[in-house]
Amino acid sequence: MRRQLIRFGIPGAVVVAVLVAWSAASAGLARRIPVAAPIVVTTAYVVQTDNLRRNETLSHMFARHDIAGVELLQLLKVAREGGLNPRGITPRQRFMLRYVVGRDSPDRVTLRINDDEFLRLDRDADGQWASTLDPVQWTIVRERVTGSIGSSLNNGIHRAIPDSILPFGERDRLMWNVAEDVYGWVIDFYRDIRPGDEFHILYERLISSAGDVRYGRLLAASIETGGEPNTAYVISDERNHNVYYDAEGRSLRRAFLRYPVQFRRISGGFGRRYHPVLRRYRAHLGTDYAAVSGSPIRATADGVVRRSGRWGGYGIVVTIRHPKAVETRYAHMSRVAPGIRPGVRVTQGQTIGYVGMTGLATGPHVHYEFLKNGRQVDSRGVDLGDGDPVSDELRPEFEKAKATLNAALVADGAARPAVASN
Repeated sequence: MRRQLIRFGIPGAVVVAVLVAWSAASAGLARRIPVAAPIVVTTAYVVQTDNLRRNETLSHMFARHDIAGVELLQLLKVAREGGLNPRGITPRQRFMLRYVVGRDSPDRVTLRINDDEFLRLDRDADGQWASTLDPVQWTIVRERVTGSIGSSLNNGIHRAIPDSILPFGERDRLMWNVAEDVYGWVIDFYRDIRPGDEFHILYERLISSAGDVRYGRLLAASIETGGEPNTAYVISDERNHNVYYDAEGRSLRRAFLRYPVQFRRISGGFGRRYHPVLRRYRAHLGTDYAAVSGSPIRATADGVVRRSGRWGGYGIVVTIRHPKAVETRYAHMSRVAPGIRPGVRVTQGQTIGYVGMTGLATGPHVHYEFLKNGRQVDSRGVDLGDGDPVSDELRPEFEKAKATLNAALVADGAARPAVASN
């Protein structure tokens, strides 16, 4: 093959000169660029997980990881001082064991010991173990849910929120927080709702560094009753407690709660009915709330205990005297709460006893009576009045919170709660 001689004209010479100059400049630039020191890995780790197996103790599990004898005793001593109860360990609890690559035993053991803490055990260079409590970190995520109440608020919330957002038990917590702690004074969810009523709820969901998901708190809501919205907006009071106001700035809290217990259904209303034990018609001067046996029964208002203990067909009963000649009775308890005796002052929401079926009862429930001037009236028909207005000091904070929360509650036009004009 013949070689060809390539001759450059003037333009080619210029190109060559530029390339030579660029190469020289690049070489100089490369010499001036700072170069980071190389990353040197001095210690590499691997993490294993383990748990107690059938009929095992902690010594069996740690023996699998080459921790035994005197070292095991010292580790367990430190772990107990850090809050671990060795006898309370279950197979469901997971131990995370960190190994230095090439070593036969771990230098760190981590275990979650309660809802809010991890116990971390570290071994130093001398082989001694020390404990540290690390908090479980929670991330707050704001969630909005809209749905139809249908037959009940409980069914509506469970339909609208999937397990991937909140597990069943946490949805129950959300439902009862809405029904009792926020609207428990102003809405009777058995009597007031109508077909087609909707709910719009803005709430906080908590996600932990361990992967747990919890319900946090209600931020805002609009619950329809008969097509009319009932709004709620949260702010913090002077004691940093969550308090809820409607769009007008009136507290949703009243002197009396609607319900004394978290109930499954109303098994008996106020009026004349056929008594299942006596097998005859007679006046039923209270409301029966069927509930899980042992559920806590709450005082519906502040007052002074007038009676506690057994009282004929009421079984185990507590009666509380309130201002303005009002008295409440809570009957068929399984037992009275500790310290609840005549003359003791109780506060609204305080546990005074537990659900049972003593006296003339065929199933676990609370028979709740509301008396005015010594005469029973239907507690579900009592006018509880209006709530106190937000204080002048908290009014600016409330108006700001209402505007912010309402904007989130009506995102994408999903909900239109009433907003008061000022």
